[in-house]
Amino acid sequence: MLDICMERKVFDKNILDKFTEEFAKIVERHCKYIIVSGFVAIAHGRTRGTEDIDMIIERISKLTFTNLHLDLVKAGFECMQSDNAETLYEDYLTKNISIRYVKNGQILPELEMKLAKDGLDEMQIKTRKKLPLTGLDVYFSSIEMNIAFKEELLKSQKDMEDAKHLRIIYEGKIDKVLIEKIKEMIKELRLR
Repeated sequence: MLDICMERKVFDKNILDKFTEEFAKIVERHCKYIIVSGFVAIAHGRTRGTEDIDMIIERISKLTFTNLHLDLVKAGFECMQSDNAETLYEDYLTKNISIRYVKNGQILPELEMKLAKDGLDEMQIKTRKKLPLTGLDVYFSSIEMNIAFKEELLKSQKDMEDAKHLRIIYEGKIDKVLIEKIKEMIKELRLR
């Protein structure tokens, strides 16, 4: 059993990058996905601690998820909630509860996966991009989406600093009108 009071360590960027690319390569064989949240800013050079990567996948069938889960297991990943794909799909994913994967025998880093839950998530997946400034071969939600979610929905100090960092990195390259439109969608779909 893991000691709950154990010291959590901040992982080297290269460890997170490798973990993310390996995981995403497997997921891409089964469905579309996006990487969102704090790792987006970290992948763009922001220095802050994290041990997890957040991923949203398109809505998929139980059979597709089962095949995805089995491929992840074959590649040395394990799910922290259960090893049973049906349980993961029916008791977690379809109820908008995320599941977490780690490499076998490790507790960190971890990847938190959830299904797209509404039109906003579907829009993020539809407009996903590989962001060359990261040097990573993975799909991210757009910079505009990340900024809008951090500033309008999440709003923690860390999220606001992430958004500021992304605004600086992409100064002159982001669509500020689109960010405001996304914020309006967030208000309508998530903050009602």
